[in-house]
Amino acid sequence: MKHKMRCYLHAFLLCTIFAFVSLLYVFSQLTSTLEGRDEWNLPEQRASDKSGHDSGNLLRKGPGLAGHGDGKEELDRCKSLSVSYWDPYRGLPADVCGVNCFLESSFRERPGSAVEQSDERSHLAVVACGPRLEETLTMLKSAVLFSRKPLKFYIFAENELHDSFRNELDSWPMAVQPKFNFTIYPITFPGDNEKEWKKLFKPCASQRLFLPLILREVDSLIYVDTDILFLRPVEDIWALLSQFNASQLAAMAPEHEEPRIGWYNRFARHPYYGKTGINSGVMLMNMTRLRETFFKNDMTTVALQWKEILMPLLQKYKLNITWGDQDLLNIIFHHNPESLYVFPCQWNYRPDHCIYGSNCQQAEKEGVFILHGNRGVYHDDKQPAFRAVYEAIQKYSFGENMETTLLQPLEASLQTTTHTYCGRASHLFTKRLKQSIMSAQQDVIQRG
Repeated sequence: MKHKMRCYLHAFLLCTIFAFVSLLYVFSQLTSTLEGRDEWNLPEQRASDKSGHDSGNLLRKGPGLAGHGDGKEELDRCKSLSVSYWDPYRGLPADVCGVNCFLESSFRERPGSAVEQSDERSHLAVVACGPRLEETLTMLKSAVLFSRKPLKFYIFAENELHDSFRNELDSWPMAVQPKFNFTIYPITFPGDNEKEWKKLFKPCASQRLFLPLILREVDSLIYVDTDILFLRPVEDIWALLSQFNASQLAAMAPEHEEPRIGWYNRFARHPYYGKTGINSGVMLMNMTRLRETFFKNDMTTVALQWKEILMPLLQKYKLNITWGDQDLLNIIFHHNPESLYVFPCQWNYRPDHCIYGSNCQQAEKEGVFILHGNRGVYHDDKQPAFRAVYEAIQKYSFGENMETTLLQPLEASLQTTTHTYCGRASHLFTKRLKQSIMSAQQDVIQRG
């Protein structure tokens, strides 16, 4: 009996020591973060218009670009302190940092193009790594096809994909070119934990967490995964930014509508937002507010800014998270629910919404607005209805009649998928798409 008690005591002491050491490590990471707060408050992160301040936080509602300033200010930016923990452009030649630290060779401006109508533009960001080129181009194509207002694309990609993106987008017909502009950026993570961030969940997916720190001149942004297809104009989801209240700074859809099949409420080993968590595949961001707001957290009683919270959060929860950066976002908004605007499931419609029967009521009423083919369903036979939509948009050629060469072939393909639950709900995929195509066709006729 004494021997067993001694073993239990030893085990208890070892667990106590391990827990103490772990707490010390997290505390040291947090301390270094807080000590560097003043150093990270860079001048260029202050917007020129301070009239939107409320308790020290910018509460700007107007989406788009912040003021650019004069040329000297932009050159100073390149020579200033690094963005948060790292200099995202440290690997680039010195002469690249001429305008807003952009990749100048990848930035296009055309006479009469979208760049001259910046107040009307929707700003869309995507991160592409590995074999995601074609999927990303198809997503961008869907954005251009149905949008009536100009677009600005922020494409973060591995270096070997830059030329392919540039060549493909430049090859799109001249009639389409005025509808969009794009900038290509390298993938960049904090140096000390670069490999850890890059491999978190999917390759490069966690890059989205650092967009507010890299794109410091951008006020608001739509981030989407590469496996997104717009079935409605981008400016329609962009308009949701104007519905944010004074505390909201990001918008996402619930991870699940039906708690009985929810993942977070059944399996998560960390805090998450609401009843079933949130999905970050489509994310609206007021990045000015993200940069300025102080977030409550479970690591310290001190509220932390976005640039301060990411690293300690990863260190605390990296052994407990499954879905990478999406889990970190769930943790942040669990502690700051007032900061999140939740939009309905038809803006981020996934196989989970139909695989066990239709459970997205808003899509039942109005149709699917944005299709999200996660788990690779565009490229296998598990969900043929999703694949049919992807292939219809991919194969469509700019300038052709969308009703006869996109919609009608798609409807015929969807008829062959009714042996699946999602196939039986596939009329929801074309419900809103029909309206988008009619509007796009009318625009062509009016311009012609």
